[in-house]
Amino acid sequence: MKIAILGAGNLGLSIAKGLITNNSITQLYLTRRSKNNIASWGEYANTHVTDDNKKAVAASDIIILAVQPRQLAKLLAEIKDLLHDNHVLISTVTGFSLAKMEEVVGTDVHLIRSMPNTAISVGKSMTCLCANEKGKNRLPVAEAIFNGLGTSIVIEEQHMRAATVICASGIAFWMRLIRATTQGGVQLGFDAEEAMKMSMYTAMGAASLLIETGAHPEEEIDKVTTPRGCTIEGLNEMEHQGLSSSLIQGIVASFKKINEIAQD
Repeated sequence: MKIAILGAGNLGLSIAKGLITNNSITQLYLTRRSKNNIASWGEYANTHVTDDNKKAVAASDIIILAVQPRQLAKLLAEIKDLLHDNHVLISTVTGFSLAKMEEVVGTDVHLIRSMPNTAISVGKSMTCLCANEKGKNRLPVAEAIFNGLGTSIVIEEQHMRAATVICASGIAFWMRLIRATTQGGVQLGFDAEEAMKMSMYTAMGAASLLIETGAHPEEEIDKVTTPRGCTIEGLNEMEHQGLSSSLIQGIVASFKKINEIAQD
């Protein structure tokens, strides 16, 4: 694949790292206004660093847009005359709708929105995708890219804000749960490093069980809980204190806030 990443900041470079590591490119262009900051990336095979967005677009088929929201309209206007039917534009820009993109480049362009999370830096992102009508037949291309950087799912654009809460904000929610179980471990007598390692890998194991078996969480919980045992005692106390309710309320509160921000 001939890919250009326009806006090689933290997210753009994380994507580039995954593409290079997975050997998913025949050619990669990285653009940044201060190209000297990413000059070392030019040492990778078939990777080019430039501050010329037009040059990168002209040499590529897949264009990943990884700039700040306030910069996207200007960038699209800059490159729109270079776009042809082979081009696929994949935006990682939060809050910039497909309709807004079409206002600049028109409806006859393959447009895809992606919403990765910060775990993309370690190849474990949960990335949500949606496309305009023209771009729907190019969704497999985007899936191939982001499945190499974790896992992807195609959703309707109307759910992208909710997906941001579950997947992007969700990273912080899960981090807080891991921190809490770490603190509990310290209270039980482990040092902080031991407790955090146990918490992290237990969380990873729980998720892996569900992913690999396809089981429902309650099914796996039933395997751990025994009558009058310590696990059910702890679970019931957590529920009495509002564990599930507080998580749901937090998710809903985040969703309300993202909708308020989007209306500003």
